[in-house]
Amino acid sequence: MESLNGNVDPNQPLPDGTPIYLPQNQIASANSLDAEDATSAKSGLSESQWEEFYESYSKANRDAKIWIAKHESGFSYSARNGQYIGRFQLTSSYLNGDYSVENQERTADKYVSNRYGSWTSAKAHWEAYGWY
Repeated sequence: MESLNGNVDPNQPLPDGTPIYLPQNQIASANSLDAEDATSAKSGLSESQWEEFYESYSKANRDAKIWIAKHESGFSYSARNGQYIGRFQLTSSYLNGDYSVENQERTADKYVSNRYGSWTSAKAHWEAYGWY
């Protein structure tokens, strides 16, 4: 605290009203989306699809969903990796042969909701294990 607040003695109580200056939250800024990611996330989506599948979430969950899409497929709905298909790299059995944008989005939302409860929890799992 001394280095953050100049001449404050950490062993003495602060007088009422003394401001305490804390460093910026570096984790929050490191996890924020840049403008390029936000723009890329909209590719392949109509405005109504964007609103339905992304704007309905809190900012934190929307950002987590975008982050996962970037890391799984580079935002591509046509990405393939063996049995994994599309933007969220779901198995073909999850998608039931329907690889449309709408089905990929709805299926990913349902999968994440059932398995993790939220996109932020899914992202935390991805960061810990490299998959969700």
